[in-house]
Formats: sequence, C-alpha cells, structure tokens
Amino acid sequence: MTPNTNSGPASAGPLFDALATATRALCAAILVALVSLVCLEALLRGGFNYSLGFAEELTGYGVVMMTFFGAALSLRAGTLFQVHFLLDRCPERTNRWLVRGFALVALFICIVLAWKTKDLMLSSLARGKFAPTVLRTPLWIPQMVLPLGFGVIAVFVTEKFLLTFKEAR
Repeated sequence: MTPNTNSGPASAGPLFDALATATRALCAAILVALVSLVCLEALLRGGFNYSLGFAEELTGYGVVMMTFFGAALSLRAGTLFQVHFLLDRCPERTNRWLVRGFALVALFICIVLAWKTKDLMLSSLARGKFAPTVLRTPLWIPQMVLPLGFGVIAVFVTEKFLLTFKEAR
C-alpha cells in the first residue's frame, strides 16, 4: 500500500490547524456571499432594470478579505510562487536557512504593516470618517480587514518558521 501524499499542509500544532480551519470557513462564507450578491445584482439589473446600489461596495470589501485570507492559506499550503530553480540546487540545510530568513523578514514586514494599518483604522474611527458611498460605511470597518489580514499571514509565516526546526530533527 502506498502512503497518502495528499494529507494537507505540514502543521506546527493544533492552534495553527484551528486557525486555518476558521480562515477556510470564513473564506467559504465570504465567497458564497459574494457569488450570491453578484448573481442577485445581475438578475435585478438584467430582469428588472433595478440595482441594489451597494453591491459594488460590499463585493470590493469581500474581495480584499478573500485576497488576504486566501494568501495566508496559500502560504500555509506551500502553493505560493517559489524560486525553485534556486531552491532545488541548494542543499536541504541551506533551504531551511533560506526559509528561516524569508520567514523572519516576512514576519517583520507583516508586523509593521499590521501596526500601521491598525493606526489607520483607529484614526478613521477617532475622526468618524465614512465612505462616500450609498451605505456610508464607517471607514474603520473595512480598514479593520488590513491588520487582521496581515496578522493571519504573520501567524502562518510563524508556522513556516517553526516547521523549519521540526524538519531539521
């Protein structure tokens, strides 16, 4: 019997698995909502010459959420672009150090971006800024996606970093 090679991404523990499951469920819910909203908007426009007016705004927010959380899940699964022509020529030990270096730089960038986007969100909240759209959404609500997204990416970058030590054993 051959071993199952499609067992999913490597895991650094149940906490990371739980976060990945929650992120997948959130992405699935967002995707269902986006498809439903776009289909409803197309049906209303095409069949009744009526527009909801807010569909573009909400789908824009949803696409940004899907981008961040989908990138985090892709990072965890190892399906993001990699420089294979370089990595394939390096010994395994060198690859582990390259991944560690990448993870540390990426983690630093994610933390800085999460911190700065959190400041932007809090500034919009304090100043009471609203989107100039039909819904007049308080800007801090969609801006909250940015630090959350960078945070989720940072968690999975941390997992990648921890896995390099697990693989070394």
